[in-house]
Amino acid sequence: MKINLLFTGKTKIQYIDQGVTDYFARLKHYIPIDIIIVPDLKKVKNLSESEIKKKEGEGILKALPVNSIIVLLDERGKEYSSVAFSEFINKKLIESRDLCFVVGGAYGFSEEVYQKASAKISLSKLTFSHQMIRMIIAEQLYRAFTILRNEPYHHN
Repeated sequence: MKINLLFTGKTKIQYIDQGVTDYFARLKHYIPIDIIIVPDLKKVKNLSESEIKKKEGEGILKALPVNSIIVLLDERGKEYSSVAFSEFINKKLIESRDLCFVVGGAYGFSEEVYQKASAKISLSKLTFSHQMIRMIIAEQLYRAFTILRNEPYHHN
């Protein structure tokens, strides 16, 4: 099994990129993990929000790994505690299929992307930028694996 994180666009925020890199280095001790980047759209100034979501969605659908369980990080998704999230990960490990966590753009996902998803997860009732979510999901994945291994990172 492998975990993919699919991000829309590159981040230009150095501390987020450094945080993701740090958690990826830690995660590689537990599971293979990769980042898939869907390129930023060009010339979006004259596009509506729905047109942007549709075009980003086309890029996301093309980039999704085959035979993976697709999990959207979405504000309307199910909320988990860190322990419950680790149990979610553990159940998916038992299925022996790759997982792909998808972070959309600033406007969310197109309807076509929602239809392709197996699950939607919300990381908080708070709203975070799609840039910050990159580091948050990387940290929560690391936390999940330390919980599953009973390692001293997570405290109840």
